[in-house]
Amino acid sequence: MSESSQMTATAPLRHAPDRPGPAPGPARRRTRPRGPLHPATWAPTAFVVVLLGAGWSAVAAEHPYILPRLSDVGLTLVDRPEVFLANAWSTLSIALIGVACGAGIAFALALVMSEVPVVRRALMPLAVVLNVTPVVALAPGLVVAFGFGLAPKVIVTGIITFFPVLINVATGLRAVPEPVLHVFRTLHASRFEVLWRLRIPYGLPYTLAALRVVMPLSIVGAVVAEFVAAGSSGGLGTLIRTSASAARLDSVYAAIACLAAMGVLMLALVSALERRVLFWHESQRTHASRPRRSHIAQRTEEHPR
Repeated sequence: MSESSQMTATAPLRHAPDRPGPAPGPARRRTRPRGPLHPATWAPTAFVVVLLGAGWSAVAAEHPYILPRLSDVGLTLVDRPEVFLANAWSTLSIALIGVACGAGIAFALALVMSEVPVVRRALMPLAVVLNVTPVVALAPGLVVAFGFGLAPKVIVTGIITFFPVLINVATGLRAVPEPVLHVFRTLHASRFEVLWRLRIPYGLPYTLAALRVVMPLSIVGAVVAEFVAAGSSGGLGTLIRTSASAARLDSVYAAIACLAAMGVLMLALVSALERRVLFWHESQRTHASRPRRSHIAQRTEEHPR
């Protein structure tokens, strides 16, 4: 072996100097989703409620003819629960029947309008006119036409809840991306298959968003119908009207509290249904639902070279 080769064999290997890398930062902490019982969820709302209650009590103590005491409202609810429950059920039945009729007709009409453009061009202006017409002005005519029973109240509630569902569903059915439609046409899908397997699933988030609006709004429609429809013998709207005429502010605000509770309950039910049905939609994805990174990726981020 030559001398040069021996020197090469025995010479220590020189490593290239390590390039300075980024300074290791602190390890990222994975945040957990906050539940409804977490203080950060309910504490701000509770703080605002306490402030409003304190302001209410201050005004009620100085001006009892403007606002009743909260204790009087609570005692009214406790002393006559059967009265409020019976009237609440009457109002709730009108709201549910009205929203079922109004939303059902609007959904069916939106399906037809999405498939037949001439129907859309013919009926959409009429739907806009119906939406901007004051429902209170229609109520006396509905009472004359349909009597003093349940029908005029249901019609008023249905009219109030009709337009939001029509607009949202029609928008959702037309929100399908063109490349996806092209794939279905390539597979020679029929119009019914495109509607059932593509358009309706794409329009489902829009439909449930409309229900989140119109379900509490149906309570408003039912109360308005009870206000303006003559011959109303039950319902929270009628109870508010008769109590206001007798200057019973505690009964008025007790009925308003029942209406608010009904609206919140209906909104919560629709929100729970939305989370259950639209678990696949991006609107329901949270930080907790993101795919977890691998152990190697976490080690690389915590200790970069």
